[in-house]
Amino acid sequence: MRVPARTRAAAAAALSATVLLAGCTAGAPGSGGAQAKGGKGVLTVGMPNGPQTNNNNPFLNTSAGASLGYRYMIYEPLAMVNIVRPAEEPKPWLASEWTWADNYKKLTLTVQDGPTWSDGKKLTAEDVEFTFNLLKDNSALNISGVPYGGVTRKGNTVELTFPESQFVNQSKILTTFVVPKHVWSKVENPETWPNKEPVGTGPYTLKTFTPQTVTLTARDSYWKDAPEVKELRYTSYNDNNAQTTALANGDCEWTFVFTPDYKKIYVSKDPEHNKLWFPSGLGVHGLWFNTEKKPFDDPALRRAINHVVDREAIHVRAQATLYPKIESVTGLPLPAGEPFLAPEFKGEKQTVDVEAAEKELEKAGYTLSGGVLKDPDGKPVTMTLTDPAGWSDYLTGLAIIKDNVKKIGIDAKIKTQTADAWTAAVNNGDFDATLHWTNSGATPYDMYQNIMDGELYQPLGKPSPAGNFGRFRDENATKALREYANASDDTTRAEAMNELQRIMVEQVPMVATAAAPIGAEYVTRNWTGWPSESDPYAPPQPTQPNALDIVLNLKSAS
Repeated sequence: MRVPARTRAAAAAALSATVLLAGCTAGAPGSGGAQAKGGKGVLTVGMPNGPQTNNNNPFLNTSAGASLGYRYMIYEPLAMVNIVRPAEEPKPWLASEWTWADNYKKLTLTVQDGPTWSDGKKLTAEDVEFTFNLLKDNSALNISGVPYGGVTRKGNTVELTFPESQFVNQSKILTTFVVPKHVWSKVENPETWPNKEPVGTGPYTLKTFTPQTVTLTARDSYWKDAPEVKELRYTSYNDNNAQTTALANGDCEWTFVFTPDYKKIYVSKDPEHNKLWFPSGLGVHGLWFNTEKKPFDDPALRRAINHVVDREAIHVRAQATLYPKIESVTGLPLPAGEPFLAPEFKGEKQTVDVEAAEKELEKAGYTLSGGVLKDPDGKPVTMTLTDPAGWSDYLTGLAIIKDNVKKIGIDAKIKTQTADAWTAAVNNGDFDATLHWTNSGATPYDMYQNIMDGELYQPLGKPSPAGNFGRFRDENATKALREYANASDDTTRAEAMNELQRIMVEQVPMVATAAAPIGAEYVTRNWTGWPSESDPYAPPQPTQPNALDIVLNLKSAS
C-alpha cells in the first residue's frame, strides 16, 4: 500500500489524490556528516504523493497541507493526543484545560492566554467559538462527523454541548484545528476555499509553494519556545522508489514510505544515523469479507479462513517486518490494545491451524474432495481477492492468502484494479474479499465500529464510504457499539468492549493481518530528539498531528 497514514475519513476523500504521481529531488547526497540539502537549520521532509495543488485548507484531507503534513506546522490543535499511547492524558495546547460533564455531553474549554496568529493578532476564545460553529455549519469540514449542538462563549472559555455522549470522540474534538475568525469569517465557501495564504498560530508560515516542493519558515512571534528548525522543506516525490532513494542519499531526512528491503536500501547506507520506528495504534489492516455474498455470509467459512491465514508470512514477505504483527485473536494490536483486552482472550494468540479449519468446515456441512472444497449445497468454494495494482505489500499479502486457502480446498484468484475503481468497488460492495485498513482512535471502538457497525450498513450497490464495507450485520455488535459509546460508567463500557471482541473472534467479519503502522523513517545525522521505542512521546509519522510536537522537540546534532 503506497499512501501515508490514513484514517478512513481521510482515505475516502483523498485516495485518488495519493496514488503517487510525480516529484523531483535535488541537492547533495548529505552523507558523511554533511547537512542534507539546504544548510544549517533546515529539515527536509518528503512524501511519495506526487505533484500537489496549492491548497492549505486545514480541514480538507485532499489538501497539499494534509498530503505532506505541513498543515500541522501552521495550524494548532486544542490538545495533543499521543495515539501510540492512547491511555495517556492529552497534552494541553491551545486549550490550557478542559472539563467534560453530563456523561461527555458537555465540554468546557479554557483558551490559552498568549498565542498569536501569524498576522500578529491575538488568539481569543472568539476564534475557538467561531471554529466550532464553522464545523457545525459545514459538514464537509467536519470530517469526523461530530454531532455538535450548542456552542457558547464566556470570557476565555468556550462551552460545547452535544445531543449524545462524545466519549469515543474526545480526542477528535480536542485535536480540532483552530482558525482565525477575522480571516475565515470573510470566506464565502469555506468547504472549497484553497486558503493559499494561511494564517495560523503555529510556529511556521508558508514561504513558497510549487507542485513538488513546499517551504515553511519559522516565525519570530511564536508563543512557545522557538524551534531550532528554522526552515522546513517538503518534497513530494513521484513514487516509493524515488522517495526511498532520496532518503538513502540524504536528500530527505523524514518520511513515511514502504521500503521492502529497508535494511539494505536505507539502514545500511548509514547505520549510525538512518533510523526508523513503526509503532502501531489501534487500527489494523485485514482481509475484509463481503458478508452479503455467499458463501462469505457463513461465519464457519470465515473462521476456517482465519485459521489458515499465515500472518507471520505476511509480516515478513509482504510487509518486510515493518508493520507490527497481529497476535491477539481479537485483532487488537498490542501493546496499544492491552488495556482494553477482554480477560478471556488475554494470552490467546493467532496460529495457523489447518486441522481446526477443517473441523469448522466439516461441522458446517462443507466437504473436501480431491482438493476442492464444496459448500453444503455441493458448489465449489471460490473467491476473488482484489486490491489496487501497484500496492505491492497488499498484493503480496493476497498471494500468500491465496496459497493459504488452497490448503482447505478454496480456489482463489487475484484481481487488480485502479485505486479509484477499487475504492468504488469496496464502497459499493462489489468484491468477494479485499485487504483494507480500518479506522484508528484513542480506543478500539473506532476499529470495531468501522468493521461491524450495523448503523453503517448499506445494501449491495449503495455506497458505504464511512465503513462496514463487508456489509456485516449482527444486532449484538451494533448494540455493544452503542453501549460503549454511551455508557455512563467504566464497567458497562468494559462489558461492551468484551462483547465486541467475542463477536470479532466468533463471527470473523474480517481477518486482521497486521497492525496499522504510524511509523516513519528519520535521519539523526543533523537532528536529534526523534520519538522512538524507548521514548514514545509521539507517533513518528510526518503526516500525523503530533508532527508539530516532534519538530519542536528536535535539537541540532552539531
